[in-house]
Amino acid sequence: MEKKEYDAVILGGGLAGLMAANMVAAGGFTVAVVSKVFPTRSHSSAAEGGIAAYIMGNSDPNDDPDFMSYDEVKGGDYLVDQDAAELLSKKSGEIVNLLDAWGAPFNRQPDGRIALRYFGGQTYPRTRFIADKTGMALLHTLFEHSTGFKNIDFYNEYYVLDIAREGDSVNGLVAMEMKTLDPIYLKSRALLIASGGIGMMYKHSTNSYINTGDGHGIALRSGVALKDPEFVQFHPTGLYPSDILISEAARAEGAILKNNKGERFMARYAPHKFDLAPRDIVSRSMAIEIREGRGFEGGYLGLDLRHLGKKYILERLTLAYDAAKNFSGVDAAEEMIPVRPAQHYFMGGIDVDITGTNHDLKGVFAAGEAACVSVHGANRLGSNSLLETLVYGRETGNAMVEYLKSHKKIESNSDVDKLVDNAYAYIKRESGEHFGVLTEELRDIMWDNVGIFRDNDKLAQAISKIKDLRTRSRSMYVTDKSTNYNTELFNALETRNMIDVAYAMATGALNRTETRGAHFRDDFPERNDKDWMKHTITYLAGDEIKISYKPVTYTRWKPEPRVY
Repeated sequence: MEKKEYDAVILGGGLAGLMAANMVAAGGFTVAVVSKVFPTRSHSSAAEGGIAAYIMGNSDPNDDPDFMSYDEVKGGDYLVDQDAAELLSKKSGEIVNLLDAWGAPFNRQPDGRIALRYFGGQTYPRTRFIADKTGMALLHTLFEHSTGFKNIDFYNEYYVLDIAREGDSVNGLVAMEMKTLDPIYLKSRALLIASGGIGMMYKHSTNSYINTGDGHGIALRSGVALKDPEFVQFHPTGLYPSDILISEAARAEGAILKNNKGERFMARYAPHKFDLAPRDIVSRSMAIEIREGRGFEGGYLGLDLRHLGKKYILERLTLAYDAAKNFSGVDAAEEMIPVRPAQHYFMGGIDVDITGTNHDLKGVFAAGEAACVSVHGANRLGSNSLLETLVYGRETGNAMVEYLKSHKKIESNSDVDKLVDNAYAYIKRESGEHFGVLTEELRDIMWDNVGIFRDNDKLAQAISKIKDLRTRSRSMYVTDKSTNYNTELFNALETRNMIDVAYAMATGALNRTETRGAHFRDDFPERNDKDWMKHTITYLAGDEIKISYKPVTYTRWKPEPRVY
């Protein structure tokens, strides 16, 4: 097996991984960035609507970082660690100005200042945007900047199998080149997991096909905890029937959700914020409308942009217009866009502190959607995901620099060959369970039982079925035996990760007997601050999920009714 050595290895080539790579490389250390796609195809590119930021002299005159932090805490239903929210708000303008200086082509106001729009749950408009292609533009800007470092090596189209560990410390990771199936051991003192989300474990998701919880899966198998895995966000406007994202930017620009009676139904559920209530509230409201018979045949609702006019739609919402036309046959200037809720984001993730450091395995860090800081709590506000990747990508990168300064290289006795043999077993096996069957079953289980509405029976059933999938997955095989871009093999490895992460998610959801943010229990419909103002910490221990807890960090804001 080929072996290479770096000071730090970064799993994931999206915004969080690239920002951290910049910081570590600027600190004088060698970095390997490993991604199963070319970095500019990372899922960060799919974030359309904008990036939240308070910028002194370039914001609503009544706004300030405290209002921004309050919105995040309230939006997260008070499960947010408030020191993390305050850091995010205070650094927001700085990070947007940095990307602006690096060449990101932000939309401008007539006087030249960066343009802004309202997003859900915001007291004042503070979402900065590049039409509805914000994530793509920021990702290209950051990748271009990253290529200027001579001490960053990119391993594009490499699939990470597992973490290599030595005692209580990380010792790099083992990956496989997707083109040839050749393994490589990337030895390092520090590892950042910035591998994105988990969307493909749900039947309906706005996520790209690469979001399979790989970083979460390898973390669980290495003894690293996931924090708050029960909290999954469902975006209100997935395009019917493809589930392609119709950005919240559409509602920010004035689009209105309507039922089959032509009613602006959000007036019933959020009489002050209407269609720009937080995503958990809008998604549940839409699901209720559909469940009670006020949806259109097929199970969707209408998103009405017609009053905006075609010229404005094409200027501000090009992707939404094109997606509706190409994938649903709808001209958004003349017809309502058919939409329904779909899985969108994972508020849970690898347990880290405010510096991005994990304390289960020395040298492990996490950032972006792979991590749980926790800055989003029980529900993420729109346009905060791009901000988190950049702010905490930078904070975590700086923490890695300090770690590398004080931690020397360790000798390797890790049995990395065994990690490769475990992957090859799926090719060598001639019969058993095909990964495709298990994946489809998992996606149905998660959508039906660990979705927008949950209860004890659904969640208990989900756990039972996922346990069965875990047992069956041990005999997974693939029909393709080739060594050239064997996508079947990588799909099987992704399935292994998704099943383990789903086990933690369903167990955490069953255990939390309350409703909070995106976690809605029909059998426990109220928030319970007395018993549940705490973070869920889940470990994979053999065939069981073990649960412990951590307190929520308070600084200024006490829980209050969450009314919009």
